[in-house]
Amino acid sequence: MEEVTGNLNSLWLLVAAALVLLMTPGVAFFYGGMVKAKSVISMMMMSFGAMGLVGVLWVLYGYGLVFGTPLIPGIVGNPFDGSIGLSSLLGIDESGAMNPDLAGLAFAGFQATFAIITVALVSGAIADRAKFGAWMVFAGVWVTLVYFPVAFMVFNLAEGWAPVWGVNDFAGGTAVHINAGAAALALALVLGKRVGFQKGIQKPHNVPLTLLGASLLWFGWFGFNAGSEAAVDGVAAIAWINTLAAPAAAIIGWLIVEKIKDGKPTSIGAASGAVAGLVAITPACNILTPGWAIVLGIIAGAVCALAIELKFKLGFDDSLDVVGIHLVGGFIGTLYIGIFGAGIGLLSTGSFEQLWKQFAAAVVIAIYSFVMALLIGFIIQKTMGFRIKNEDEVAGVDTVVHGEEGYVLENA
Repeated sequence: MEEVTGNLNSLWLLVAAALVLLMTPGVAFFYGGMVKAKSVISMMMMSFGAMGLVGVLWVLYGYGLVFGTPLIPGIVGNPFDGSIGLSSLLGIDESGAMNPDLAGLAFAGFQATFAIITVALVSGAIADRAKFGAWMVFAGVWVTLVYFPVAFMVFNLAEGWAPVWGVNDFAGGTAVHINAGAAALALALVLGKRVGFQKGIQKPHNVPLTLLGASLLWFGWFGFNAGSEAAVDGVAAIAWINTLAAPAAAIIGWLIVEKIKDGKPTSIGAASGAVAGLVAITPACNILTPGWAIVLGIIAGAVCALAIELKFKLGFDDSLDVVGIHLVGGFIGTLYIGIFGAGIGLLSTGSFEQLWKQFAAAVVIAIYSFVMALLIGFIIQKTMGFRIKNEDEVAGVDTVVHGEEGYVLENA
């Protein structure tokens, strides 16, 4: 019976991994619809590039950095600890035959998809103006020096300093969303503003494409959150329900703010609200009742709808609102646990201890990711160049960088 249960859990994890992998094309569609028509290929290629590069690096050494024996206790694992080709999970005997570890390989595959999508999320901040080659260099260096160590700190439950200290981040509010949002802010500063950057000048070129992307993201997010339990049990079920409730409420929260502020609720606002709610519930989906998940969603939708205006007030060009949605939403969800988390939050215990732990983890990871991304991006910009020329941006990054057009209309 125990073996059957273990196999069922592994089957669910394999399915959840496929759902999460689908999220990266979802990011490509979500971002792709919001950029210029002459930048859609460039935008989507950054997500697909992340899938190719990070997938290879994960197999070669990423798994070891995140789940290998500690190289630096609490911080990072040994990249060569059985991680070349995931050999430690293949069960290769003296004759060279394989006896694969089902549970271990399923978990390794699941975690690989988290690394991939985290890198893809960063790309939204530099839409319309980044060189693809420079992006790929950044992606490889950043995932190695930032994501893999941060994932060890958060997702390695036995060795990472955050879970050992008592931080609750069930599916990646810090490791994925705050991490990506902080890096996105750094890259936006390195590359500077788009030509003609000002409020209202950049309109989404294909709204249905963005809505399709948001739908794929929400669909895949059930694997993202419920799959993080790595078991078919009640925790996975409550995570699933909360992944429905919070983004649903966040749509409402975003649209209310949009209606009050701009006079009209928009479909882009609904899609962005859903993503904001998904981001916020990610760290908290295992430890909130559905009622509190709804409250979180409304808060996240409303606050993130206001937060996306910060780039105009502060003067940084975060093209597709990675900072306003992922960094801000990640902080909201992470801190919310310290107040409303069942059994550990302020309302349950009367203590601020959990809130302090959640806050400290969020700030440490945000600062580390921001500083490292700023440094990596600056070095790339000063050496090989990260940003395309202004005239190439105006002409269209798709044809200049990729020699392709997203939409080719020919007379019959």
